[in-house]
Amino acid sequence: MKISVIIPVYNEERTIAEIINRVKAVNLKKEIIIVEDGSTDKTKEILKEVIKQKDSNNEIKLISRFQKCGKGAAIRAGLKYVSGDIVIIQDADLEYNPNEYDMLIEPIIKGETSVVYGSRILGQGSKPKSLVGWYFYLGGRTLSILANLLYRIHITDEPTCYKVFEANLLKSLNLKCKGFEFCPEVTAKIAKRGIKIKEVPISHRPRGITEGKKIRLKDWFIAVWTLIKYRFKND
Repeated sequence: MKISVIIPVYNEERTIAEIINRVKAVNLKKEIIIVEDGSTDKTKEILKEVIKQKDSNNEIKLISRFQKCGKGAAIRAGLKYVSGDIVIIQDADLEYNPNEYDMLIEPIIKGETSVVYGSRILGQGSKPKSLVGWYFYLGGRTLSILANLLYRIHITDEPTCYKVFEANLLKSLNLKCKGFEFCPEVTAKIAKRGIKIKEVPISHRPRGITEGKKIRLKDWFIAVWTLIKYRFKND
């Protein structure tokens, strides 16, 4: 069983080298697909140095884009290079812990499901410690509730980064997303196929806007619209 880890990257000079090292350290047969989305800081230069480091235990593919297209577009670009059996989406910051890959892929390997979400709500992640933290927390909770109401599913963390799929399933979804609406689009399309989303608890270390967090209030509105749109659109 081979794992394909897709890492969309935009302006993550402070964390990109460390997250790649953490992913490489996971003891699983895997390929790492890094999609550099037109960064304007030193991310490109750091990635060039990372790729130069020979590593017989990890296959690394780097896709560089000339301009920013968004997280969803980056994931779609990376998906074209996937050769593994299972796909894991990994953010380029340090909010999520790659050491939890084993438990994320376990339900798929056991044949229990073809989709797994890592739930920060079920896990023991850091609770919001500021007004901004609660703002992000409540935004995620409302999206989860809306997804449950619209699609008659039962999940606690719709916008989690850690989404894991059987590769053939993810490739078949005909994704259209460009930005952060990857999460609601993929959730909607999975739910409309009647596929159960299995959640497992994960840890989480949230970062703030000053540390580089990029999602904003407008992305919440886009996510709401995406969930509603795909409820009534056959695509």
